[in-house]
Amino acid sequence: MNRKLRMGMVGGGRGAFIGAVHRMAANLDGKIELVAGCFSSNAEKSKLSGEDFFLDPARVYTSFEDMAAKEGALPVGERIDFVTIVTRNDLHYRVAKAFLEAGIHVVCEKPLAFSLAEAKELKAIVDKSGLVFALTHNYTGYPMVKEARAMVKSGKLGKILKIVAEYPQGYAIGALKDAEGGKISNWRMDPSVSGVSNCIGDIGSHAENLARYISGLELESVAADLNTFIPGRPLDDDGSMLVRYEGGARGVLYASQISTGDENNLNIRIYGTEASIEWHQEHPNELIVKFAEAPRQVWRRGNSYNGPEAAKYTRLPFGHPEAFIEAFANIYLAAAEAISDHLTGTYPREGGYDFPTVDDGVEGMAFIEAAVKSSKANSAWTNLH
Repeated sequence: MNRKLRMGMVGGGRGAFIGAVHRMAANLDGKIELVAGCFSSNAEKSKLSGEDFFLDPARVYTSFEDMAAKEGALPVGERIDFVTIVTRNDLHYRVAKAFLEAGIHVVCEKPLAFSLAEAKELKAIVDKSGLVFALTHNYTGYPMVKEARAMVKSGKLGKILKIVAEYPQGYAIGALKDAEGGKISNWRMDPSVSGVSNCIGDIGSHAENLARYISGLELESVAADLNTFIPGRPLDDDGSMLVRYEGGARGVLYASQISTGDENNLNIRIYGTEASIEWHQEHPNELIVKFAEAPRQVWRRGNSYNGPEAAKYTRLPFGHPEAFIEAFANIYLAAAEAISDHLTGTYPREGGYDFPTVDDGVEGMAFIEAAVKSSKANSAWTNLH
C-alpha cells in the first residue's frame, strides 16, 4: 500500500471513552487516518464531533445507514476502507451488516452482537462477503500475551490441565448510592441495549477470550453462578463458574464489578504438565513462567529472548512500559495488514493474521448465553454448542 488506510467510525463521539481509545490506537503506527463518521444518533453531536476531529463536514453523517450507502458508492481509494463500530451492543449487528453489504471492511467492538442468533447471522454475512472483520478483544494485543500463546503452541507447558481466568473490578460499588434512589445509570444494565448479561458480557467475555487465545482450547461447557448485588438492577454484576475444555482441561472463570478495591485486575494462570504461566493485565510487560523443579522465571517485554510473535508487536525497547493503547493498536496493526492485502489482491497471506475474528465473536456470544442459561438452571452444566 502506498497510502494510509481510510477509516470511518460509527459511535464514539464527544465524551465517549472507548471511541477515543480506538482513534488513538488506530493512529499510533501512522498507517490509518480517520476521514468520516457518524459519531452519534444525535445529529448535532455527530457534527460537533466531526469538528473536533477536523473532518470534512460532507463526510460527517447523521445516520449509519446514510454513511454506509454514500461511502459504499464512492470509488475504492476515495471511500473509507473500513469502519470501526463503537456503538452500544444492540447496534453492532445492524451497523456491521450495513457496511459489509456496502463492500466495506469492519472493525467492531465486543461483544459481536446483541445475541448468539445475531452473531451467527453476522458470521454468515462476513463469510459470504469475503471481507475482513476484526473484533477488538484488545487484551490479545499485549506482546507478553502473544509470548504466552507461543509458549503453549510450542509445547513448553506440556499438556494443559487447568486454566484460571479472573477479571475483578470494583467500580460498581459506587452505584449502591444510585440504587438507593432507584436509578440505573449504566446502559450495560439495560437488557434491551446490553443483551442477556452485563458483567459476563462486558468483562467475563474478555477472560474467556483470553483463555482461549493463549491456550488454543475451546470451551465445551460451563456451570455458572451469576449474581446481582446492586439493588434494582436487572442484570448480573458478578459471576463465578467452573468450565470444561475440549481435550479434558478444566478451569475456573470469575468476573465481577463489585470486587471492592480492584480496578482492572484481569489475570490468567494456565497450568500444564511441564510448566505453567501467569499474566496480569495491570502488569502487562511481565510473564511469569513456573516449573515443578526449577526456579520460576519472569519474562519481560522487549528483550532479545522474546520470540517473534511478541517482538513483532513490541514498539519500545525493554524498560519502557507499553500498555493499553498499544495493545489496542496491535489489533489495528494486524487488521490493517489484512485490509491492505485485500485491497492489493494478496489476501489472505500464508500464516494468516493475528487478530480476533467474527468466529471469536460467535464463540463469545455462545459463552455468554450458556453462562446465563446455566445460572438460571441452578448452575447446571450447560454446553456451548
